[in-house]
Amino acid sequence: MNQEQKQQIATDTADGIYEAYPNLWERFGDKGYEHTVKDNHHHLDYLETAWELQSEQSFLDYALWLETVLVSRNVETALIIDNFQRLIEIVPRYTETTQGDFMRGCLDRAVRLLELPPHKRG
Repeated sequence: MNQEQKQQIATDTADGIYEAYPNLWERFGDKGYEHTVKDNHHHLDYLETAWELQSEQSFLDYALWLETVLVSRNVETALIIDNFQRLIEIVPRYTETTQGDFMRGCLDRAVRLLELPPHKRG
């Protein structure tokens, strides 16, 4: 993905989240929206790194780290899951098939991992 594509994915994802959860505007305001866009750039960067390394585990490790950071900032795990589910739908439109399938697999495994209670993730 090039930078323009990443920006489009990040913006589309953030727009969808803030449309689905309008209370986020009240909770986090414009800065929260901007952070959501930036976070999606990070998600995409980590997906590309996982692809280059052919390591789903590197993305799963990122997802668990991300959860600890965002939960400490009052962002629920459910919002991270929602974000990743949106990326599952959007990312393949901007990647070639093999890469898109790999990234979708990383995101799907991350969603399933985050849906587990923390004591069952190991």
